[in-house]
Amino acid sequence: MFPSLLSRRTLAAALALCAALPLTGQTQTLERVVMAGWSKPISEITHLLAEPDKGFFKAQGLEFVYLPGAGGGDALRNLLSGQADVAFTDPGSLFAALDKGEKLRVVYDVYPQNVFNVVSLKSQNIARVADLKGKRIGVYSLSSGTRQNLQVLLHTAGLSEQDVTVVPTGLLNFAPLMQGQVDATAATDTGLMVGRQRGLGDVNVMEVRQHLNLSSDVLVVREDSYQKNKPLLRRFLKAFADSAVWMQRQPEEAARLAVRHAIDGQSEATNLEVIKLRNASSMSPLTQRQGPGAIDTAMMQRGVQAYRAFGVLSRDIPVADFVATDLLPGK
Repeated sequence: MFPSLLSRRTLAAALALCAALPLTGQTQTLERVVMAGWSKPISEITHLLAEPDKGFFKAQGLEFVYLPGAGGGDALRNLLSGQADVAFTDPGSLFAALDKGEKLRVVYDVYPQNVFNVVSLKSQNIARVADLKGKRIGVYSLSSGTRQNLQVLLHTAGLSEQDVTVVPTGLLNFAPLMQGQVDATAATDTGLMVGRQRGLGDVNVMEVRQHLNLSSDVLVVREDSYQKNKPLLRRFLKAFADSAVWMQRQPEEAARLAVRHAIDGQSEATNLEVIKLRNASSMSPLTQRQGPGAIDTAMMQRGVQAYRAFGVLSRDIPVADFVATDLLPGK
């Protein structure tokens, strides 16, 4: 006896439902990717810290893990030691590692605008780079972009680190400046903004980008990882770009989430100002044409030449040896 048409349809629907149930009950398997940062979890990287809320990396099948650091050099050490898959680092630290023979690739330009500066109280009368000679200058750490960019700035006036005293002061290094422990301090635009909010007063600011607008931070991977894990890295960069675009379009939401996720995020108003500054530094005419993360290879080569000129690098490093653009979301 054959089942009726209705019962056959009912049976087919039931079988389809049963086939679907195991799939809906399964837990999504995520591939773990660890990114070594140059900093602790601070508000300017809220687009990454908000992963539990927004799920940009999960959407790409990835479990995102942020490994804090104390400077770009620290991020690279964590990458090279195998503790991380990607490093969020500064070009100066990258160049130094390449000069030592490390095999690395830049795969994404996080901040194509140079955000570094050297700040002094007006009472110190440090108006030109040449006035830094003989002065005590604070940096975040000896492995940070603040030190690397201080070297760039000093070189423009024919000076080097031997002409000044470099003092590691930690991330919040405007307190030592205000207390007279240093005569000037190398910092970033966001650091300066927060310092002003905390009563820094009248200052002279020398912006590094007026001399060399080299990217502030880039994403770097090991060469072997670049060669072997391209599909995974493409998904990672897509998630990173999506998170950055979200923070650009929704800075107010990001500022609210930073209160929960960033160690310096207690003030939503301050978070918003920091996020706006960092959003601005993540965009350039090149990224507007080619999309987030676009790498200015010519500027990278200029950076190598500048670092070679002031003696940090022992050899020229062709940009083709360390830049790869084929994994970017726009490609």
